[in-house]
Amino acid sequence: MTVHFIGAGPGAPDLITLRGRDLIAACPVCLYAGSLVPEEIVAFAPSDARVIDTAPLNLDEIMAEIETAHKQGQDVARVHSGDPSLYGAIGEQIRRLKTLGIEYTITPGVPAFAACAAALGLELTLPDVSQTVVLTRTAMKSSAMPAGEELENLGRSGATLAVHLSVRNLKKVCTDLIPHYGEDCPVAVIFRASWPDEVIIRGNLTDIRDKVRAAKLTRTALVLVGRVLDVNDFTDSRLYAPDHKHVLRHGH
Repeated sequence: MTVHFIGAGPGAPDLITLRGRDLIAACPVCLYAGSLVPEEIVAFAPSDARVIDTAPLNLDEIMAEIETAHKQGQDVARVHSGDPSLYGAIGEQIRRLKTLGIEYTITPGVPAFAACAAALGLELTLPDVSQTVVLTRTAMKSSAMPAGEELENLGRSGATLAVHLSVRNLKKVCTDLIPHYGEDCPVAVIFRASWPDEVIIRGNLTDIRDKVRAAKLTRTALVLVGRVLDVNDFTDSRLYAPDHKHVLRHGH
């Protein structure tokens, strides 16, 4: 018996990986985060599968379902949104699985920040503008940020920031970042990227909070901050430069 942690991707059912889809289709038990994973994803499960929405369950209750499946020798598809390695809360589940001696695998998924970049139609790493993307969040009701990882510290890098789980904390996000990025720095807030009801709000560190409040977005949104969001004056990558030589192409 194996528990398969599966990244469902950002939302659109056709953005799940083939491996993830096939694992869901092969498992007699499917546990999924119903608040974040669309029903179309778990529809890949066998018609007689036990499909359980874990949104209302706590960790003990989720593990009880897994232990029941283990006793019955049934593989479990444990479906998380996006990529399970990012804010997927799989770490504590894996720790318990190890204690119980239950095998597990992890299948990656399309992360939210990648879906947001696609929705915006841009590249997050432009030459001379930004070559670093920082994935982070802010502390609200969730666990505190480790020392040194506070947003005001990360902002000193000037990198492109993908701020998760923080759409209700935009006042602090903007306050912490304005000293490093400037009031006019572009910001995009993407609500439910790749879902049918996707919403994109653009602004800057001065006005984005008012725009988001006016749209009444309070959850399931990613905040992107950085000059790459609105720039046309950047150097072409050396990758395709005529005089750039590598093993597969001779320069001219």
